[in-house]
Amino acid sequence: MVVAAFSTVVEWYDFTLYLYFATVLSRVFFGGGRASLSVALAGFAVAYLMRPLGALVFGHVGDRFGRRSTLLLSVAVMTACTLITALLPTFAQIGPAAGWLLVLLRCLMGFSVGGEYTGVVAYLLEGAPADKRGVIASSAAAASEVGGLLAVGIAALTVHSTTTAELDEWGWRIPFLLGTVLAASVWIARSAMQESPDFRRQQEQGSVPRHPLRHVLKHQRAGVLRGFTISALGSITYYVGVTYAPAFLNSAGRLSEGQSLQLSTMAAITVILVTPLTGALSDRLGRKPVLIFLALSSALLPIATFTLMASGSGLQALLGATALAAVAGGVSAVGAVATAEQLAGEGRLIGLALGATAATAIFGGLAPYVAQLLLDRFGWPPIPGLMIAIVALAVLPVLVTSPETAPGQASGGKSV
Repeated sequence: MVVAAFSTVVEWYDFTLYLYFATVLSRVFFGGGRASLSVALAGFAVAYLMRPLGALVFGHVGDRFGRRSTLLLSVAVMTACTLITALLPTFAQIGPAAGWLLVLLRCLMGFSVGGEYTGVVAYLLEGAPADKRGVIASSAAAASEVGGLLAVGIAALTVHSTTTAELDEWGWRIPFLLGTVLAASVWIARSAMQESPDFRRQQEQGSVPRHPLRHVLKHQRAGVLRGFTISALGSITYYVGVTYAPAFLNSAGRLSEGQSLQLSTMAAITVILVTPLTGALSDRLGRKPVLIFLALSSALLPIATFTLMASGSGLQALLGATALAAVAGGVSAVGAVATAEQLAGEGRLIGLALGATAATAIFGGLAPYVAQLLLDRFGWPPIPGLMIAIVALAVLPVLVTSPETAPGQASGGKSV
């Protein structure tokens, strides 16, 4: 379980490293210039949209042949993609084909990451003691933030240790080679993992679904919809409240790019600290009351917070961003376990793909773009906060009427 939880550090290091090296990669693979950066960022966006498809494919493997199989397969694909990326020829060597190869590899990486996170969450839930599922499942969310911070740190160290010429010639390869070593070490560690207790139960009872997707659509539609709802709240609070906040502050002229990155680092640290605490609180009080409180906070807090960040001082911007990160980290922590508990073990990974991963693609991948588009059109700073509030208010009725799923709390959930 420790291997499963903390291997998400490597998963998100490898996936987000591309984003932090976007300007370098735009020169190395796309020839440089403003248009090249846009193409490089578009490659990241396309890779992100591959996650739901990957979650479905790897989810089928996990539900049909075991959680351990899908976790080994997904990290093997990640390792291969990262290694090949580090060895790719550049634009100067083979021309535009270099950029196409890079985008193809990023799509394969996004595909594998889609199956990775849902597999890890299911594995942690199914192996955790009943009274510690919240805090243990939330460790996957916290570890992903650590991976993002590691990517920032390695990228910054590489940039500061090389000249621009050295960075473009060979320096950019170093972080990807490091990622290859880390991912390979995760595969070795995972090879010693035991199978999930719940999947062993299915094997013993003969209840492993032959067609997981068909099984889930027939028997667990309500759980999928509730998982989609919970993940929608978690995605928009995180991707608009945390990842978009630095760009918002920079575009509003409140902070420089360097200050915005420092603020995002503080926000990531806040998420890491809040996540296990909220997960433990959900074990004690139940998922439902904690989620309802966080949804109410998401409905009331963000509009005022974005207004404060747009018009206040640097300290006020930091306080606002920290508050948003605390709410987002809380929702991510409880959402990790609550979405998985909406589903019975049979078909759980496919159910998470249809619910949680699909919601992340819509409310995570697209939400920052929509927020900036609306902000440019209407020029009203609280618009990103209003988007979060609208989703939170839409989610509240579902949370209020949903069954409690935490063991030892109110009955009626699907937890195993």
